[in-house]
Amino acid sequence: MTLPILFLATFAVFLAVDFVALSYFIKPIFARDIGPLMLDSPRLLPAFLFYAFMVAVVLWFVSWPALADSKSLWWVFGNAALIGMVGYGTYEFTNYAILKDWTATLVATDFIWGTVLTGGSAVAGAAITRAFAT
Repeated sequence: MTLPILFLATFAVFLAVDFVALSYFIKPIFARDIGPLMLDSPRLLPAFLFYAFMVAVVLWFVSWPALADSKSLWWVFGNAALIGMVGYGTYEFTNYAILKDWTATLVATDFIWGTVLTGGSAVAGAAITRAFAT
């Protein structure tokens, strides 16, 4: 029962926090720099698939081993943040390398956000799971 709690808790936090950030903080920056490229409303299936896959990877490499070996929440944050750096960095730096209107501001904003979001969601998921599974 621990793994479903871990996945659902991490997924829910990741999704909820990112929704708020994207709606109120990230979207205005993207709209300013690449507004004409943006859809009026996002395609939800690709977003959902990304979130589910990202959370599954974090669980596989970080959260589940942390619970099994009683690792600290700082360990969880650091290792999950590295996964966030890879995921968001791949997207951002590739776009910056090949798209003429992609800006350094977009790269920095989303790269930092993805790093913090991934690390923070992993910590929240692990903490919630520890609270409910023990």
